[in-house]
Amino acid sequence: MHITDIFTKKTTMPKSDTALPGRDAAVATAAEHFVSGRPLKGPYPAGTEVVYLGMGCFWGAERLLWSIPGVWVTAAGYSGGYTKNPTYHETTTGLTGHTEVVKLVYDPKQVSLEGLLKTFFEEHDPTQGMRQGNDIGTTYRSAIYTTTPEQFAVAERVRDTFQTALSAAGRGAHITTEIAPVGDFYYAEDYHQQYLAKNPNGYCGLRGTGVSCPIG
Repeated sequence: MHITDIFTKKTTMPKSDTALPGRDAAVATAAEHFVSGRPLKGPYPAGTEVVYLGMGCFWGAERLLWSIPGVWVTAAGYSGGYTKNPTYHETTTGLTGHTEVVKLVYDPKQVSLEGLLKTFFEEHDPTQGMRQGNDIGTTYRSAIYTTTPEQFAVAERVRDTFQTALSAAGRGAHITTEIAPVGDFYYAEDYHQQYLAKNPNGYCGLRGTGVSCPIG
């Protein structure tokens, strides 16, 4: 296959009938958060909420997000596509439709969604489409997958506010962050969970635009 065909495949979303089929069995993963020891799959405390954020490579994104006060637990995974129970290597082909996301369980009494999304928009570049820095492909697209209508409305409002800030700063690029109700979420393999706690010198591709999001 020609190199340009490979590049196009990785940066073009597949359709449901061209995506990899996946499998019925879930991919094995960790039961507990490597840092906090809390259960990745629950049960979660009453009153907590869940949102899913894609900021490029989920290694750096998860480390950033688990450190925010009010975040109860995080987990790395895949969402936004078609393939059932995908493996990491399947997602990197661009043929699953999934992007790398962090499942974020948070206490809204301690940290607001607006505050979380302020960090989200400031700490990566949400204008790059199917890439984040040197990480190229559909799996690295910016995304916010919500679990309630209220979250969806907040996400759109914060996005629009940050777009105004980008424009005011002379950044003409348009935000490409995908905002949608969450579909299926699949936990990533054990070694991806809290990867940078296990590998402190590992790769982290997070890089913001330098523009502040005037929220909160």
